[in-house]
Amino acid sequence: MSTTRTTATTTTADGAPAPQPIRWFGTTWVRRGPDYWLRRVAVSLGALAATAAGALALRLGVSGVRLSEAAPLSLPLTLAIGLCSALAGLRNWRILTEGRDSLTGWMAEEKSLAGVWLVGSVGALAAYFARSLVEAPGEGLRRAVHDRETATWHRRGAARAGRDARKAARRRS
Repeated sequence: MSTTRTTATTTTADGAPAPQPIRWFGTTWVRRGPDYWLRRVAVSLGALAATAAGALALRLGVSGVRLSEAAPLSLPLTLAIGLCSALAGLRNWRILTEGRDSLTGWMAEEKSLAGVWLVGSVGALAAYFARSLVEAPGEGLRRAVHDRETATWHRRGAARAGRDARKAARRRS
């Protein structure tokens, strides 16, 4: 699976650039209507529930290790889970705020650190929950791209209209 994304610019009926949909939100993030806010609440609650369920599963796993003959390993295991969660949470926050293309170094590793990302999935879910309290996760990136494309479209339209007006004036004279 490739980490680079190609964003094909789609257009609306009038030729304006269409916004790219966000998972769970579609394009409701553009106008921020009632559907958007309902989805924001639902996504936040869902992410919180998933974080709690993941933390409970990890807690049960550590408790199982503590009850077994490998009890001395429960503290290093807890520390490892905490570290993996912190790293995965930091990585997910950066993906949601700056985009996947901004990842460099160890954060960009997909396959070699897959175990860390799996064990740290609770941290990634917690970051997703925290980001969903601020905006739809990934909305800032999509909004910046959409605003830039819309501004370019308006500039080109204005330049085109000016050229057409000059051509029409030359034809009349």
